[in-house]
Amino acid sequence: MSDIRTTTPAAGAPTSADWARVLGSHWRRLQLLKALGICAFIALFFSAYFHLLHHPVNPVTVMPLTPLDSWIGFVPAAFWPYASLWFYVGVAPAFQPSLRALLGYGAWAFALCLAGLMCFYLWPTVVPSQAHQLDPSVAHHLGFALMRDVDTAGNACPSMHVATAAFSALWIHRLLAAVRGPAWLQRVNAGWFLLIAWSTVAVHQHVVLDVLAGAALGMVFGLASLCWGPAPRPAAPLAIRPTARPTAPGQPL
Repeated sequence: MSDIRTTTPAAGAPTSADWARVLGSHWRRLQLLKALGICAFIALFFSAYFHLLHHPVNPVTVMPLTPLDSWIGFVPAAFWPYASLWFYVGVAPAFQPSLRALLGYGAWAFALCLAGLMCFYLWPTVVPSQAHQLDPSVAHHLGFALMRDVDTAGNACPSMHVATAAFSALWIHRLLAAVRGPAWLQRVNAGWFLLIAWSTVAVHQHVVLDVLAGAALGMVFGLASLCWGPAPRPAAPLAIRPTARPTAPGQPL
């Protein structure tokens, strides 16, 4: 009997109506590994980050202010897009369709963070004291107090907050394109990244030059990973093998 497999005409290339189903399928794959991996990755990065912060090996440079820093000013509401990075950086790995894609993404994200840490090791920087001051009305706000304890004014340039956001934005864009996601989701992704980048200055954690350097670093590694790494694509649908029917003796197969 001939072995017949029926597949869709464009296996692995979902239509625009399939994007939510395909993304849901990707999200359900390797959930525990993804969650544990993201947490372990962040913990490893911050252990190195704080070590370099408290033990600089070279003189610390104070980053200069630009006219844009004064124009942006301090915006208390920017705390929320700033804090949203910790969810945003988990989006791209959470929707990787396979173990190979997840490991490839993790390797490039590790290279990005290693490059940032090398910058902090070779060239320690700090935000100017006048730029790091908080408005008295929010100085004792729990969120801002926690932010100041966790993310101090050191290790300023490049902003890894913005670098990891830029890296994530490029990967999310490619993942959405691979499943033919709607244009409005792409706009949400771009707007989310811009809000995070703006918020790092608006909460006085970084200056504009830190943001520009961080965006450049994240885009370099993001574009390199998408050009030379495994391209994110939806998993091909399973082929359907029809049930074999018994044949009578002498009947052609």
